[in-house]
Amino acid sequence: MARPPKRAVIVGTSFLEGHLPRGSRIQVTTPYGIVDLVELENQVVLQRHGLDRYHPPHRIHHHAHLSALHQWGAEQIIALGSVGSLRLHHPPGSVVIPDDFFAPTVTPSFHDDAHGHQLPRFDPSLRRELLELLTSPPLPTPVDGGVYWQTTGPRFETPAEIRFHAHHVDYVGMTIASECILASELALPYAMVGIVDNFAHGIGHEPLTMASFKDQVARNRELALNILNKILGRVDIQ
Repeated sequence: MARPPKRAVIVGTSFLEGHLPRGSRIQVTTPYGIVDLVELENQVVLQRHGLDRYHPPHRIHHHAHLSALHQWGAEQIIALGSVGSLRLHHPPGSVVIPDDFFAPTVTPSFHDDAHGHQLPRFDPSLRRELLELLTSPPLPTPVDGGVYWQTTGPRFETPAEIRFHAHHVDYVGMTIASECILASELALPYAMVGIVDNFAHGIGHEPLTMASFKDQVARNRELALNILNKILGRVDIQ
């Protein structure tokens, strides 16, 4: 019987107050710095914002993170990410599995030569696996497809920026495309699960505030924990 692939799971906003799996904390030294991971036998969890100190989106060292996962031996990566929805029919509390991204200003690379010419994408096989895995109670049925747009952060987008892009993208966040591009350079299959924590600025009937965003993140925390449990195979969560 073939062994399951060594899997890395990257988590973010929903897990800033802990709630990570019980496992062995390890450090991986990369050419870009030391990265802390939580190891669980054949799987490893990375908190993209940091385990001890919060790093906002524009200060996340994606090169160090992806290098650490590669050195650990990851054979595939699943990322959980907070997203804003540009679609009224995908309200806060929805689970989405995008199939493309838009990030013309996001250009990370490990290379200074032609090796950087890659075709990044969300891995189709890993996406299918996630759609099957997460289509079961108590989880809401995940949305299959859509375009994720990565902005620079840490600020949220203006209503004008949202209107400008609304014909072309469905969800907005600040981290996923950078990870996916670097994973592609390392030949690591990568797919994401998006948890809708807000309507994008100017979408919906209620004005977006930081307070309302944080309240919805808190309401979505149990949903995020259930998703992580499904992906990891029901391990103990702290």
